[in-house]
Amino acid sequence: MATQTAPAKTSKVKQAAKLGVFTLMIMNIVAVVSLRGLPAEAEYGMSSAFYYLFAALVFLIPVSLVAAELAAMFPYQQGGMFRWIGEAFGSKLGFLGIWLQWVESTIWFPTVLTFGAVSLAFIGMDHVADSHLAANKLYTIAVVLAIYWIATLISLKGLGWVGKISKIGGMVGTIIPAILLVVCGVIYLASGGHSEMNFHGDFWPDLTNFDNVVLAASIFLFYAGMEMSGVHVRDISNPAVNYPKAVFGGALVTVLIFVLGTYALGVIIPAKDINLVQSLLVGFDNYFQAFHMEWFTPIIAIALAFGVLAGVLTWVAGPSKGVFAVGQAGYLPKFFQKTNKAGVQKNILLVQGLAVTLLSLLFVVMPSVQSFYQILSQLTVLLYLIAYLLMFAAAIYLRYNMKNVKRPFRIGKRGNLLMWVVGGVGFLGSLLAFVLSFFPPDQVAMGSTTVWYAVLFGGVALFVILPFIILAFRKPSWVQPGSNFVPFHWQKDPASQAALKKAEEEYEKVEN
Repeated sequence: MATQTAPAKTSKVKQAAKLGVFTLMIMNIVAVVSLRGLPAEAEYGMSSAFYYLFAALVFLIPVSLVAAELAAMFPYQQGGMFRWIGEAFGSKLGFLGIWLQWVESTIWFPTVLTFGAVSLAFIGMDHVADSHLAANKLYTIAVVLAIYWIATLISLKGLGWVGKISKIGGMVGTIIPAILLVVCGVIYLASGGHSEMNFHGDFWPDLTNFDNVVLAASIFLFYAGMEMSGVHVRDISNPAVNYPKAVFGGALVTVLIFVLGTYALGVIIPAKDINLVQSLLVGFDNYFQAFHMEWFTPIIAIALAFGVLAGVLTWVAGPSKGVFAVGQAGYLPKFFQKTNKAGVQKNILLVQGLAVTLLSLLFVVMPSVQSFYQILSQLTVLLYLIAYLLMFAAAIYLRYNMKNVKRPFRIGKRGNLLMWVVGGVGFLGSLLAFVLSFFPPDQVAMGSTTVWYAVLFGGVALFVILPFIILAFRKPSWVQPGSNFVPFHWQKDPASQAALKKAEEEYEKVEN
């Protein structure tokens, strides 16, 4: 009897560890939702809902579903984007994919910290002075660099508690303020407040006006990162049914938060006064003034700043771990594989910090804080979209190149038509956003268009070419002794096939 009850207990433990649909849905929402981009869409009024829905249908949902299938295909092979793209198109393009993920996160830091600096500026009670401080370029660059390097030094210590901060920061700095913003808008309108937004405006935007499309392309960045949820596809019971439920449910709630939050800003701030980096704080401040609660503005500013700081503290070391693991498999020089006593990838973090510092110096040549914010946001979008284009293409290609591999989660029960539809829509949507992201938006004073095009075209060219230059000098000595990186399926040499079989057997032993 004892030998029969033991497996039953184990089974119960495993079953209890499975994620529920609601849990995964909340994880997806917290991973994606950010309030700092709302002002960019508030300028569009009622039609902003169209852009959110369009981007969700052609990007958010396809990314989630495609990433889930790819993650389920390679449960014991490390690498994420590197693995997915590399299995389809070879290690060089795979390295490009994970390299771009790391680079775009590096460029993302100055933009999100700019929002954090603005939030900190509004902690004071003199909101006119706060607004002037938030627009000061020297103040912003000082805060961005100070916070980033403090976060880097903390990350180098390898402190385990850092990851826990992100959960608190996500609630305090994003979810609660989002709900509060929407509630403020509802109460304000219900109490007879004047709306700056025309609720009788068209849901359908004027797409013949090219300027309406350009700034909206940055909305794709709002939904970036959903591919990370694909790693949880094996942690949910009956993934073929429940994972799509979590994806569509999470997408619906995410879109509602974005749409209602954007409308709440449009109600309290005239479209002509929208500022990409200040308007979220100004919106809260205007509501609190209307409710005679001006004292609450510093509190919400601290909450938003804490959310930014918690996210940065978590992400400083996070994305670089992926490129570090791939580097140990022989794709980066030994210099980038150096770790400190805590096992943290110190040289990669230092190079990342140097890049953030140099990017922050763009403040010197940009006419304003919001123009700096916009140009780096666009560069981030462009680099991330290249990785997504490769991911969508890889998913379709692997349906033919690895058609017999087990897929615990599969887009479509039979055939490849649904994969072509989902992957094709995602690819074309990403391609459209990629092209549009090169054009400067008229809604933001960008100064010299020469600087705009030089940063975007030069940045994309530089960061796409760099990984191929690195691989051109690749040496066998770059492989870290003892690296357990699982080979690709197309590596047919005996040693690679033996390592692949061993990894599969070890995984199945743990699963069973």
